[in-house]
Amino acid sequence: MDDKNYEDFISTVSHELRTPLTSIRGFSQTMLASWDKLDDDSKKKFLKIIEEQSNRLINLVENMLSVTKLQTAKNNIILKEVPVKPALQTVVSIIKNQYRSNNFDIQMHDNSCAVLADKDKFQQILTNIIENAAKYSDDNSDITIKTRFSPDNNIIISVANTGIGIDEKDYEKIFTKFSRIDNPLTRKVQGSGLGLYITKNLAEKMDGKITVNSKNHLTVFEITMPSADIEKQARSVCSR
Repeated sequence: MDDKNYEDFISTVSHELRTPLTSIRGFSQTMLASWDKLDDDSKKKFLKIIEEQSNRLINLVENMLSVTKLQTAKNNIILKEVPVKPALQTVVSIIKNQYRSNNFDIQMHDNSCAVLADKDKFQQILTNIIENAAKYSDDNSDITIKTRFSPDNNIIISVANTGIGIDEKDYEKIFTKFSRIDNPLTRKVQGSGLGLYITKNLAEKMDGKITVNSKNHLTVFEITMPSADIEKQARSVCSR
């Protein structure tokens, strides 16, 4: 990272950290100073805000660490056979607790399919894409997750949601560092502009890729990963 990019990085990090920290400190100070004057509903409301901002801070720090690892080449990747269905079920069970108004529908083409990937990083990719879909979807809408095989035997996981959509001119932009599309919805939704950048880089480090297509308010992200069957086939050939 050169000096200019490093300065931009530090400036953005400082700005993104300051917002949740200011909220946490402000509401904590209010509660400490006026505890006896606050009713139970106000206390619960303030504690909920503190919890949300704490989670935002944790996610931000984790993203910052992921970016640092990506750029310093210290991101060790161990490729193994990772069953897709359990990974999806784990990720969705966590995300739907935060986005209760959405319905998450998993449609498996093959319940036994598995990818060749680093398990933790594969789940990080799934988490970022599915949470992103929930974050920018309409209230009470469906998040549809499907799997299928590509002609060259890779596994494609598609995540579809309905919302404000993404202009075609912004397809590449959303995967760049610190980039966020400027529209009424994104101005309301908090984010650092790092999630999709990290996701794309992690996928590519495991010989995968991520694409997006958005039309008529329907946005579909596709995660393409090598099938673990390829590794099995290679072992079979080599053992002959």
